[in-house]
Amino acid sequence: MSEFVDSLHEIFERFGRIEPRRMFGGHGIFHEGRMIAIVLKDTLYLKSDAESAEHFDKQNLPPFTYERNGKTMPMSYRQAPADLFEDREEAALWGRRAYEAAVRSGQPPRKKPARKTAVKKAAVKKAPVKKKKAASP
Repeated sequence: MSEFVDSLHEIFERFGRIEPRRMFGGHGIFHEGRMIAIVLKDTLYLKSDAESAEHFDKQNLPPFTYERNGKTMPMSYRQAPADLFEDREEAALWGRRAYEAAVRSGQPPRKKPARKTAVKKAAVKKAPVKKKKAASP
């Protein structure tokens, strides 16, 4: 994980626990199972919708876009304001807005992906088998 992504835990500490997950060449940022942000090239984009768009528009914060079949496609994530990185209360406010947009999107919370763990079996040593002595005639 990048230093930038690691720093988001501290930035959003007053908002609540976040969980970064690697995805599509960047990271998805989750809170209570819902993706509230994405990080691509050390830029944070917060989940937005029609209800929260005015807050982004006031600060001229652009949406994340990608190219598809020669067209620029905007996503429902908008660049985070710079103030968020310096003010934990501001970060909590924007985190709540992003979370609320994620809830309104209707997408169910994602379960935490199962971790792949190597199951190591302990080597079992067999106790030596004692041979019974044959009874003497």
